[in-house]
Amino acid sequence: MVLLIMAAGSGSRYGKLKQFDELGPNGEFLMEFSIYDAIKHGFDHIVLITKKENKDFLYNYLREKIDKSVKLDVVIQEIDNLPNGIKADSNRQKPWGTAHAVWCAKDYINNGFAIINADDYYGSNAFKNASSFFNSSKDQNNYGLVSYKLKNTLSDFGSVSRGVCKVSNGKLESINEHLKIEKIGNTIKDFESENILEENDYVSMNFWLCKSNFFEHLEEYIIEEIENLDDIEKSEIYLPFAAQKLLTEKIITIDVIYSDSNWFGVTYKEDKENSVKKLSFYTKEGVYPTPLWD
Repeated sequence: MVLLIMAAGSGSRYGKLKQFDELGPNGEFLMEFSIYDAIKHGFDHIVLITKKENKDFLYNYLREKIDKSVKLDVVIQEIDNLPNGIKADSNRQKPWGTAHAVWCAKDYINNGFAIINADDYYGSNAFKNASSFFNSSKDQNNYGLVSYKLKNTLSDFGSVSRGVCKVSNGKLESINEHLKIEKIGNTIKDFESENILEENDYVSMNFWLCKSNFFEHLEEYIIEEIENLDDIEKSEIYLPFAAQKLLTEKIITIDVIYSDSNWFGVTYKEDKENSVKKLSFYTKEGVYPTPLWD
């Protein structure tokens, strides 16, 4: 099983490259705990998507820590790496978005793979449940989404964007993106749409479980989207929208798998203290060894 980690973000709200911030008791990055949990539950190939300037650092840093039996690849998300030799606006500086980031790993993955963000903590049980999905689901058009409850994914320091899931009989029907969610008193509200949300709504934290044919679908989606972008210099092509399109067209089905884990992340710089405390607590409780890697 392959774990694909998206680590090419710029951390604009956080103020720095949060995927490389030292949050663990021994200065570990947040992604290291996800890698540790994934390996524990049977993942044996780690692929990271990052920027060109971070490739060598990231590979050398992790290769020294991770057991050599686990394959490690670091892939660059390059702006000019597009399907069918597409030539897009040469003035663009911003990456094409998460759907394109995943597609850039197509030459490194040939079986089922999970996708996560580098700057989120997902929890050991989430990877256990992801592993169980891959071991039981043999249908190449049956995908998965490891989900969390909305109330457990909010920030105390500002609004968050979340994809709220509509679920029927364990299957994903749709994801509705809400871009400015905050909890005020006992009410959770998206202040852009004015929608009131339920604390136990399932949300996507970009923990997708995909089959290898996803790259073919992504290529078609990227080609189509680039032709219709509102702003060729700045608009992005998003992974959840690609999954939603495949779902709507009944090309794939998506199982919604409850994570049974606690999530936390570092959307804002003020979130760092909370993340440091939680990782310290988990280490003291024996959830993780210290140092994390022998």
